[in-house]
Formats: sequence, C-alpha cells, structure tokens
Amino acid sequence: MNSDEVERKLRDEIASLESELLRARTNLKAFTTSSSHESQQQQDASIILQDQSRHQTSTTHVLLLLSDSALPLGSFAFSSGLESYLAHRPPRPVPSILSFLSLSLSSVGSTLLPYLLTAFKEPTALASLDDTLDACTLCHVARRASIAQGRALLALWERAFSVTVDSEVPAALALAQFAKALKEGPESEFDGGVRGGHFAPIWGAVTVALGISITDSAYAFLLNHAKAVLSAAVRASLVGPYQAQSVLAGDWLRQKIAKSLEDNWEIHIDDAGQDVPLMDIWIGRHEKLYSRIFNS
Repeated sequence: MNSDEVERKLRDEIASLESELLRARTNLKAFTTSSSHESQQQQDASIILQDQSRHQTSTTHVLLLLSDSALPLGSFAFSSGLESYLAHRPPRPVPSILSFLSLSLSSVGSTLLPYLLTAFKEPTALASLDDTLDACTLCHVARRASIAQGRALLALWERAFSVTVDSEVPAALALAQFAKALKEGPESEFDGGVRGGHFAPIWGAVTVALGISITDSAYAFLLNHAKAVLSAAVRASLVGPYQAQSVLAGDWLRQKIAKSLEDNWEIHIDDAGQDVPLMDIWIGRHEKLYSRIFNS
C-alpha cells in the first residue's frame, strides 16, 4: 500500500468520524431541547396548580369568613318571623322548628334567591336590582330587616373586604358606585327616611367580587339564613343549642337547601314572588306583639 492510498484511507476515516460526531451533536441538541421543553412544561403545570391551589385556599378563606356567625351583619337581631310565628300559634302542640325553617327557606328561596343570582351574574345592575326588590317587598318589617343587613354587609365590604380586591373589578366598581349613591342620594319618604340597600343583591355582588363561585354564594346565603333562624330558636327557648347544631349538621337541612337552589335557580326576577303568603303575615305582625326580643 503506497502513501497515497494510506492518506486517502485516513481522510475517509476522518470524514466518517466527523459525520458521526455531527450526528451525535445533532442528537444531543435535540435531546437537550426536548428535555428542556418537558421541564418547562412541568414547571408551568406546577405553577398553574400552585395558583389554582392558592386561589382555592383564598376563596375558601373568604367563604368561611362570610359564613361566620360573628360576621357583623346584625343577623342575631332578627328572627325572620319566628317570634311572631310562635306568638300566633296555640301553645299545644309544641310548634316544630323544622316546620317553620322549611317554610322560611322556601320563602327566602322564592323571593330573594333570584335577585342574588342576577346580581352575581350582572353586578353592574346592582342599583336597578335593589330598586326592583325594594318595590316588590310588600312587608315593611321584612324590608327594614333586609336593608339593615344589606347596608351592614356593604359597610363591611368597604371597611374590610374591598382592600383585598382589585378596584377595577366590575363588581367592585359597582359596589363603590352603589355605596356612593346610597350616601349621596335623597332619603326615602317611608320607613323613617331609610333608603335602599337590600341584603340579597348586595350579597351576590360582594361574593362575585371576592371570587366565590355562584353555587357557593347561593348555598352560603341560605345556610346563613338557616343558622340565623336556629339561633333565634335557641334564644326563644324553642330548641336547645345541641339540637340546633344537629339540625345544621344533618342531611335534612342540606337536602332542603339543595331543593331550594334547584327550584329557584332558573327563576327570573320578574317571576320571583312569595310562595309562603303566611310568612309575610307573620313577619308583618311582629311589630304588633305586646313584647318581643327580636326586630323581626
């Protein structure tokens, strides 16, 4: 083998090695890019899960605050007609708290839940919804109780919850404008100059601003109502505290709330109305009682 053949053979070997090296580098680059992409995807997925978990924890925290019996809404001052119901019934047989609570939940679901759900979906229509509910609330005692709790919730929003929400959120803007209108608007000629500010639509606007789901918002509203009625029943000596808690913890109440949500979920505010006429009579007669411990 002469020197030319040796040189050619070496050059061929070098070219083959360089080709193998180029292919190896290409494979390495492709592998590195794929690994980096998968790592980035895993990192992005981890961030998304963390954000979702953080959001869920945040909304759960707020929901627990709104469900707290110590929330300064003044609910403890109202019996939602229970005191009048007891006074207008014969002493025997002993009235059942479950019977009244069932009627009360049905009444709240049919009259107030449609306004809450609409305010949740359309918070910018808060003022209009409040005016409509005010016009449709025929019982003046129920009207005063609703406004008292609604204005308390609005004050709580302004002083505590609003700082946790972006002020540009549509619901937050609507609540700010509504609060300003209540403070600056003319006073009503009725009920001692009390203006609007009903509880149900304000609850809907506040909960959507805080990021709570519409289902949780409606369920918490009805559960809080049941808690207020049972608290009044305890103070009226109708039931004991342990019996009241057993009602709150039992399946009966959960089924009643679920049934009320199901029955009134698609009801438009134009079709909302009292389906327990006696409830308005009981609540309206409350201020005629000779002695009373509640405001409604």
